[in-house]
Amino acid sequence: MDWVDALQHLRAARRPAVIVTLAMVRGHAPRNGGAKMIVAPDAMYGTVGGGNLEATAVRRARELLEEGAAEPELLTLTLSDKATTEYGVQCCGGEVTMLLEPVPVVPAVAILGMGHVGLELARILARQRIELDLVDSRAEMLSAERLGDPGSTGVLADAVATVRVHHLPVPESALAELPPGAHVLVMTHDHVEDLAIVESALRTPGLGSIGLIGSRSKWARFTTQLREAGFGDDDLARVSTPIGIEGIRSKEPAAIAVSVAARVLQQVEAAAVPSSAS
Repeated sequence: MDWVDALQHLRAARRPAVIVTLAMVRGHAPRNGGAKMIVAPDAMYGTVGGGNLEATAVRRARELLEEGAAEPELLTLTLSDKATTEYGVQCCGGEVTMLLEPVPVVPAVAILGMGHVGLELARILARQRIELDLVDSRAEMLSAERLGDPGSTGVLADAVATVRVHHLPVPESALAELPPGAHVLVMTHDHVEDLAIVESALRTPGLGSIGLIGSRSKWARFTTQLREAGFGDDDLARVSTPIGIEGIRSKEPAAIAVSVAARVLQQVEAAAVPSSAS
């Protein structure tokens, strides 16, 4: 497949990659400027010329993936018999500059409960380049009159996120459809519903994090009920509650949303860096 198809394939599979482009060629080189290849952790698509040139680019691209790098960088190589490297000699006589552009996995966040805080949180997170799922059991919370058309009209008119809206009488059913690594935020209008969602989230493999809005006394009650349902300490430790950063005392929905959004963005950034590089 060509590099465009390869990139779309990797993004759909939620796998990170690096686009390698021959940005500038001086003198003779195996390929002309503009040639591209895609480097994934365990695969390559396309070619920028083979040999030392390509092997060096692939090595650096995979280092960027291991580091969780987000910024592009330039890599310049001289193709001379005097420039011996780990991958041998290419004596074309030219010099090439390659642009290495990391393409990370798009983060995914799900807000379950679109009340006052949920709506304010959606307004903040929708401005991030993420996949954003909005879930509620109440149709009126997700109506076009309330949300508008994300990316076009209403309170989410300036959205850059991919926004998906789900009216589900059983909101925890959305969890099975979330992409791997999704961060789940539980903030419905009903504590019984919250508990059902948390229990389902703990049984759903592959989630990135689980955040629960509410007080410590609410979590104490939930802890008792979750233990009765068979969950242990390691399971309960996966739930962050009260969700948000410390130091925000205001109980205004917009202030709570800022606190929660800040914590979610911290989790998103932490998840982008592999544990071996952190």
